[in-house]
Amino acid sequence: MSTLNSITGSNLAISFDDILHAADRIKGKTLPTPLVKSPVIDLMTGKDVWFKPECSQKVGAFKYRGAYNRLSTMSGKEREQGVVAFSSGNHAQGVARAAKELGISAIIVMPSDAPKIKVDGVIRDGAEIISYDRNTESREQIAEEIAQRDGRIVVPSYDDPYIIAGQGTTGLEIVGEARQRGIQLDAIIMPLGGGGLCAGTGIAAKELMPDIEIFGAEPVGYNDHQLSIRSGQRTAYKNPPPTLCDAIMTPIPGELTFPINHKNLSDVYAVGDKACLLSMAIIKKELGITVEPGGVVGLAAILDKQMAGANINSICVVLSGGNVDPDIEDLAINYFRG
Repeated sequence: MSTLNSITGSNLAISFDDILHAADRIKGKTLPTPLVKSPVIDLMTGKDVWFKPECSQKVGAFKYRGAYNRLSTMSGKEREQGVVAFSSGNHAQGVARAAKELGISAIIVMPSDAPKIKVDGVIRDGAEIISYDRNTESREQIAEEIAQRDGRIVVPSYDDPYIIAGQGTTGLEIVGEARQRGIQLDAIIMPLGGGGLCAGTGIAAKELMPDIEIFGAEPVGYNDHQLSIRSGQRTAYKNPPPTLCDAIMTPIPGELTFPINHKNLSDVYAVGDKACLLSMAIIKKELGITVEPGGVVGLAAILDKQMAGANINSICVVLSGGNVDPDIEDLAINYFRG
């Protein structure tokens, strides 16, 4: 399949029009995730904070947007061949659900230590799981071998123009709702894994609000975007410590996503697991929303006062996923209680 770049003539992977087309494809398929806020969190942060709860999206994560957009563009022959994807969980669930809805066979390559809630979600939607050891095996290689064996189409988790465009519908909705409700946003901050959500959202938001700033957040030790943005080239992190943020452990920014994010990102912050646990507990207490560690890094960066030097008063925080095993959610609550 040709890339969107060849369709639009853009010097980046996708254009704003590609995101509009994605919005048309997923219309009526996604769940509404309207902006919410908490006066208590505003007091805690000293900012006007709005949340985009994509943890309430289908499969509990924004990943459904890109997955459905990608699979819905496949030809009849490609659909008959089926798909294969690799993911620690949220993209896996997005592909499994979209494939089920579109009648496409799906195989998902998942690490053996993936959260049980994410594994169970994939199984419920009828996809086959191939487990691998993330420390000794290459998920990309395994997926490619399956694709070659079966003729399946590989569906990347972020480095695909249709995936990026689908994730960009998040930005369309944020700005559209802000305008409708008279919310003056200075910035958007979101988790960074491979960078697809940030890339698509950044293009959409800046097209509609040119002065809005885009920020990213990622786990301490997994700060590949922070290193890359500051060096001006794709840079991998080295010797990462353990992290609870399984959803955003991508080792290096994507080839397609990095040029977009390098252009649009104002800064990237790195946060620790304790800050994520605290943020999870606060979101649960004040908004009644369950968020996974990797999905709440944006709020964690704000609570860490890492944005203290930025001239930002009103900000939208994307809560990207809510698929967390009960023991981790209990850990967050206990940490909050102290």
